[in-house]
Amino acid sequence: MSKRANNKIVYALSLLIITTLMIGVSLAQPSTSATDTPSASDSADASVTVGEACSMTGSGMSSHSAEIPNGTYQDEIGTTTIKITCNDSAGFSVYAVGYTGDTIGGENSTKLVGRNTNSLISTSTATSGDNSAWAMKLGTSGTATYPVSLQNGFGSYSAVPASYTKVATRTAGTDVGTGATGSTITTTYASFISRTQPADTYDGKVKYTLVHPNNEAPAQPQPSTAGYITYYANASSAVGTMANQPAGNNATVTLYPSNFSRTGYGFAGWSDKYDYATNQNAHFYGPNEDFTTPSDLTTKGLSLYAVWVKSEGSLQDSNKVASLCGTNGVGGSLTTAPTDGTANLTSVTALTDERDNQTYAIARLADNKCWMIENLRLENTATTGATNTALAQGYNSSFTGLANPESANFTNSTTANSLYSTDGSTENTISGNNQSYRFPRYNNFNTQQRTETPATSANTYSYGNYYTWAAAIADTTHYYTNNQSVTNTSICPTGWRLPLGKTTTSGFGKLDADMGGTGTEQSTREASNRWRKYPNNFLYSGGFGTSSAGNRGSNGYYWSSTASSSSYSYSLRLDSSYVYPGTNNRNKYYGQSFRCTVGS
Repeated sequence: MSKRANNKIVYALSLLIITTLMIGVSLAQPSTSATDTPSASDSADASVTVGEACSMTGSGMSSHSAEIPNGTYQDEIGTTTIKITCNDSAGFSVYAVGYTGDTIGGENSTKLVGRNTNSLISTSTATSGDNSAWAMKLGTSGTATYPVSLQNGFGSYSAVPASYTKVATRTAGTDVGTGATGSTITTTYASFISRTQPADTYDGKVKYTLVHPNNEAPAQPQPSTAGYITYYANASSAVGTMANQPAGNNATVTLYPSNFSRTGYGFAGWSDKYDYATNQNAHFYGPNEDFTTPSDLTTKGLSLYAVWVKSEGSLQDSNKVASLCGTNGVGGSLTTAPTDGTANLTSVTALTDERDNQTYAIARLADNKCWMIENLRLENTATTGATNTALAQGYNSSFTGLANPESANFTNSTTANSLYSTDGSTENTISGNNQSYRFPRYNNFNTQQRTETPATSANTYSYGNYYTWAAAIADTTHYYTNNQSVTNTSICPTGWRLPLGKTTTSGFGKLDADMGGTGTEQSTREASNRWRKYPNNFLYSGGFGTSSAGNRGSNGYYWSSTASSSSYSYSLRLDSSYVYPGTNNRNKYYGQSFRCTVGS
């Protein structure tokens, strides 16, 4: 018998669940040999690291269907059970949103859509009248060993939310997921079908997302502006603002670098999808790479979203670094990052510097070595542990640390903030200490709140800080380093180092060759863009060659560990049409950007 003869509506509902990845648990313990003979004075330390593990699973994920005669109301249309397992001591929250086709959020996303007639059924709690309606209701079941709290309005039938809305939360504590049912959420659906509703099969979805800690909110689509690329932080805990970038259709533009920061997360680049972690169609872009705009940008605009990766631990943790990066590029869990922009998050992670709690995205690049893919932002002074040899890579014992943060731009008359001496030898007074090598860095925007709005691509957070070569290598010799010498000391975290210069067998030169270059100077925009593309993410961060910042947004300069003479050192330099892969001579008292690598 046909649906039309029975005058019934077939109602179908799908559930979509977004889960987070589970991170394993590691146990570190001391090792002893069979010949060890402990004495009464011996001691041993045990260390246990519990990785964060939060996930959400569901049962009954297939469509829930019911045939409903016209003019009737029916509830309990299928039940979906969601089980949350999360050991975040700060709790978690569950959000829900309507999801129709590829549209998440908005008025139409909350409607049931007819497969054949394109007729709609709106979401509301109506049980009679002239308009059809459907609704959802949440509940918990079982013993509340780890109870969750339903948000107001969702404990009874309510309309499906048109934007991400918190429906349940646990404000503190953990759920270890061992037989507990208190973090189980059930969802049921109800529908009223008016007498005038056309017979058809109507489909709709509710999307559930788990976020933690409980005060975080899920990422969601953001509006675009015709004629502009709009940049979004894509996380409620991120701070910073960015200007829109004007562009035309099918135009080649250089993307703006990020002015966003997020505590405990590294910034890995931009994506054209807000849900890049689960969207197989997402594409990643370097924060300063050349980008071809869509053919409809002037009418529709484009939204780009920050790609965040959560810190897995410490940059100074040799065991963690080895597990990710292996030994000299061999082994380790990180895969080599694809250079075609494929959204493959198995090749990128993040680690945190113990000296100042700054977190950096880390990736295995084309040379099979792990690199920071963000510029160093270290600002510590000697009084806050920057010279701790347990946390830095081979500090010279006489190095007194980094200078205090500045509050204004450099000027010729600001002696206390002078970056260099005009003759390259006279040491200026730095914060009352007659050691110009102590002056390590300048980027005033890094010392301020991330609410600053950058002027286009200048003065931006991801440029990092600038360091003289002497400060970068943590060496009191200032500029008297021997010609062609290579230093193993630097302000890189322990286990990391400055990349080599003036060679194609390691460091900048090898990375260039392995990504398709020559390892030597190249004069093409394509060569420059290889360095700026994801996952390399080198920036036009400029530097200090005079009394103020210069070339930001047009040139990038990055120190190597290789001196070229007593007064100069090799650097990576790139502009829009030229690349010097660790072969550019730069005066050691210039202020430049800084990247660290493992085994290169």
